[in-house]
Amino acid sequence: MSGISTHILDTAKGEPARGVRVLLERRSLEGAWIEVSRGVTDRSGRVAELLGNGEGLQAASYRLTFATSEYFHGQECFYPEVTVQFDVADAAAHYHVPLLLSPYGYTTYRGS
Repeated sequence: MSGISTHILDTAKGEPARGVRVLLERRSLEGAWIEVSRGVTDRSGRVAELLGNGEGLQAASYRLTFATSEYFHGQECFYPEVTVQFDVADAAAHYHVPLLLSPYGYTTYRGS
């Protein structure tokens, strides 16, 4: 199944990051960013399918923006948003983009 998904783990708490707003955008041929969809992480810190609105995956540059300051409300955080840009080369593949998050850092990688 092709598509894009994400999973956020709060490494400071050692648990999934619930309720994080996520924006998915795709770069147009002209270079502008176009909103594809939005989601919110569930109890397990996941947005299982960000292309659930009928949008097909395309070979293009995509970016995910995570609203981290909202997640860390009431506590200081260094990165108010985290944006991860990545390239989709194979539109028939699935792209899973995990985010390991803490108030002062983050790590991301291509998952499975």
